Amino acid sequence: MGGKEPTYFLRARYLQAIQEVGGVPLVLPLVVGRAQQTFLLQRLDGLLVTGSGSDLAPQFYGESQQYPFQQMSDERARLELGLSKLAFEHQVPTLGICGGMQSMNVALGGTLIQDIPAQIPTKIQHLQKNSAENTVHPIHIEPKTLLRRIIKKSSIRVNSSHHQSVKTIPSLFGVNALAPDGVIEGIEAASHPFWLGVQWHPEFLYRKDALQKRLFSAFIKAARQFANQ
Repeated sequence: MGGKEPTYFLRARYLQAIQEVGGVPLVLPLVVGRAQQTFLLQRLDGLLVTGSGSDLAPQFYGESQQYPFQQMSDERARLELGLSKLAFEHQVPTLGICGGMQSMNVALGGTLIQDIPAQIPTKIQHLQKNSAENTVHPIHIEPKTLLRRIIKKSSIRVNSSHHQSVKTIPSLFGVNALAPDGVIEGIEAASHPFWLGVQWHPEFLYRKDALQKRLFSAFIKAARQFANQ
């Protein structure tokens, strides 16, 4: 995968999901600084903030690290946080998946639960042991939300591949989905035309589940509308 050379790595599933609903995916470079990130964002019609195998450093939401998990590189963290904040300010359609949702939340002032098993008494397996192509628990989708309008159901089953979750959300955000144990499974912002985060991984499910594919279709539809403005 590149040996000792610095290497960009992204699961093909994200790119394939965007392509299969009519979008053209671009993998973004790790640019730093508001000016360069603004330059980059101005050339996009939508922003997909993907999941990550490592954690966002707690320093970004005002906490110290409590558990010995691998942390995301500073460069990637600052890219995700910077672009998320800019996309919110400039009304760019944004979809966040798993860790991407968490970055969107922190970018605007939210916080995270650093480790669900250690901090929340629950019997739900949020870090599933079998393939992410399988679903493991249900979620409830709140009425009168963007997510409910897209999915058109009050409850669906999802996969789960995370040990962290959203703890507090910014005042401009709302929670749109919850697991049975109260873990936040989705966020959005009513003041934004398309600002949606989901805690599960629809890129593993969309080929078999039309409801999951609707998330990507709705995102690309919003990006087209943004491009035509």
